[in-house]
Amino acid sequence: MLIIGVDYHPSFQQISFMDQETGECGDRRLNHSDGEAERFYTELKQRGANVRVGMEATGHSRWFERLLAELGFELWTGDPAEIKRQRGRKQKTDREDGRLLLRLLLENRFPRIWTPNPENRDLRQLLWHRHRLVQMRTRIMNQLQAVAMNEGYRWKKKLFSAPGRTLLEKLSLAPWASRRRKELLELLDQLDPKIAELTRAVEQEAAKWPAVVRLMTHPGVGPITGLVYILVIGTPERFPSGKKIGSYTGLNPSENSSAGQQRLGHISKQGNSLLRYLLGEAAQAAARCNPDWRRRYVHLTMRRGKRIAKVAMARKLAVRLYWMWRNGWQYAQLVEFGSHAGKLGTVHGVK
Repeated sequence: MLIIGVDYHPSFQQISFMDQETGECGDRRLNHSDGEAERFYTELKQRGANVRVGMEATGHSRWFERLLAELGFELWTGDPAEIKRQRGRKQKTDREDGRLLLRLLLENRFPRIWTPNPENRDLRQLLWHRHRLVQMRTRIMNQLQAVAMNEGYRWKKKLFSAPGRTLLEKLSLAPWASRRRKELLELLDQLDPKIAELTRAVEQEAAKWPAVVRLMTHPGVGPITGLVYILVIGTPERFPSGKKIGSYTGLNPSENSSAGQQRLGHISKQGNSLLRYLLGEAAQAAARCNPDWRRRYVHLTMRRGKRIAKVAMARKLAVRLYWMWRNGWQYAQLVEFGSHAGKLGTVHGVK
């Protein structure tokens, strides 16, 4: 088997390789723009080589992953933090990185991680696209609020109702301010139907996933939050307990403890940023509509403050959704079994 360690960059890749049958090894730099990398791997396929490629998890590499899949090569994706931890020397170069990846592959110490399938990744594009458009719309609406407040009007949400928009359009403004208002309203009119169309697409996709439908029975959880949760987590069997979910989503506190003294910092934010944001929004929605969640949220707010309470409720929601998914429960069953959800799944025959 030909083992290749790839230090991937958007414009090129530095590889270190070793043929386990012949003992041949070496280093090589492959450019992407002129097709050199594609030709290299295609030639390996034509020679009938059995190839395993190892690389760190990184962005802008979808075309490369698709190429290896089409050629039938095995791709292992590694955890960048774990790989960095195993770099003993302080000298860091692209060649040394490639050799490190190769060494980890040969010594069976490569920290391989789970990777989503192409369908999963494409659905994430839908959710990210909608999220970015919503952010753009929010910025436009904030600018329109600023235009109104500069004229002495503070209408808040009423500004975007039919009467509020009519009043906004009637404001007497200077020429450039008037043009700004006109073009912002045009952009807002363009974004609204696009976001509505994407929202309908998300709802249709969510209805196809039984697990998402079950998660939506939890207060505050809608199709967007449920679908993102399923796509990012992948499968509940990846995690032995709910505590690991808090760490994976980046909602656990960073820690620097030693000699019996515990030092906790801010949350790690090491997980998917979209999922973390949606969990926070869903937890606050649950606190508004569900008495039990409201009581817990108010209690935490009084003890620790609003910011910490929001994070704690988001982490609690992430863990609850994990147990609902793992045991195949709806929210009513989770409430019935309480904190022993993880132990009672098989006892009650619902798993």
